[in-house]
Amino acid sequence: MEELQQRLIADSVKTILVALGQEPERDDLQRTPERVAKALGELTSGYAQDPALILSTTFESRDYDEMIIVKDIAFTSLCEHHLLVFEGTATIAYIPSQQRIVGLSKFARLVECFARRLQVQERLTTQIARAIQQHLQPQGVGVLLKASHSCMAIRGIRKSGLTVTNCLLGAMRDDDKTRAEFMALVNH
Repeated sequence: MEELQQRLIADSVKTILVALGQEPERDDLQRTPERVAKALGELTSGYAQDPALILSTTFESRDYDEMIIVKDIAFTSLCEHHLLVFEGTATIAYIPSQQRIVGLSKFARLVECFARRLQVQERLTTQIARAIQQHLQPQGVGVLLKASHSCMAIRGIRKSGLTVTNCLLGAMRDDDKTRAEFMALVNH
């Protein structure tokens, strides 16, 4: 995040503190505007990341054409409706094509790329799946996210819950047997 952006955010936070009846210059709040600006910069750092670059390095795998699954990739994102955190885990599966695979850490980087943006869980799920489909061109891809939303738990209804979303593409969506295999592995 650029210095000008951080300054604008910090100034806005001071305005919010005043509107809340607080004195931004008191000891405990003096550095709060800058801290909030830095935190928002970190929570939205995914805009500076390129999914194509993250998935650009692949490896030859002549002997493997079965489903590959990475489970429980932790993520934190910022709800675009309330600017409150939601966090959870992502499970990603794909069936490679053309005997090319990607390093497994790339999936954690991809989740981070999209999670570190203003988000809704549904879009986050599809962005991850579509990026894998576009850049790796697998036979199929499946993404399942489970998350708890603080906007639901600490305001409004004030009840916690787990939201589950998924996006299935290619063989994961079109082939009943492959879809069932994905769901069985996810729930195993």
